[in-house]
Amino acid sequence: MGKIHVLLKKEDLNRKKLDGKVVVVFDILLATSTITAVLEHGANEVIPVLNGEEAKREACKTGKENCILVGEYQGLTLEGFLSPSPSNLIEQVKEKTVILSTTNGTVAMKNAHAANEVYAASLLNSVSVANEILQYYENETIILACSGSSGEFNIEDFYGAGYFIECLKKYSKEGLEWDLTDTAMTAHQFYLGKVNQAEEVLQNSRVGRKLVEMGIHHDIGYVAKKDVCFVVPYLKDGTYVIHKKFKR
Repeated sequence: MGKIHVLLKKEDLNRKKLDGKVVVVFDILLATSTITAVLEHGANEVIPVLNGEEAKREACKTGKENCILVGEYQGLTLEGFLSPSPSNLIEQVKEKTVILSTTNGTVAMKNAHAANEVYAASLLNSVSVANEILQYYENETIILACSGSSGEFNIEDFYGAGYFIECLKKYSKEGLEWDLTDTAMTAHQFYLGKVNQAEEVLQNSRVGRKLVEMGIHHDIGYVAKKDVCFVVPYLKDGTYVIHKKFKR
């Protein structure tokens, strides 16, 4: 029997407790949705970084002609960077390395680095990531890490974790049971109560309202779509580089 636990924010990731665990990171608005979208639309890889300075150092190592810098801090696009708006990026990333700096999601990916495996999931690709886990880790402990925002809980990540649990349960082979912690059970029940209200949940969230105020509300409708991407983003071989594989 596999076990599912949900962490409510990235600050809850304890590196000492990640050894041997599988971690799935959620930052629905917007980092893990952006990672999903750019890899699905042809980016070679994504390098998550902690801030703009680290992004520039990575660009120098990678070769500026082969990469694009994407980043925000507290919702504001970093100077000289592209906005992490997935719907605007998908036409610009083919065969590029995307160096991505965000306030929460990329930090969560790096904080989870000590785990046995680290994946990035969103509403766009949860079915594919869930099927990957069911193929290789169905009897292990799966930690669903909500990124949160500035140390606070975010409802859209909690909704995403609940949807992911539903995908694991729906596509598990007959007879496979999952042991849900209280937070995992609550996330799943919350999702079941709002199955067809993804865009409404995202738009009414604190981050969603901020995106609407900033005039980039079109991304909310884009990232609220379920099961439209087949990419599985993962940290490869102990590096900080997010690679991809595809699974249906």
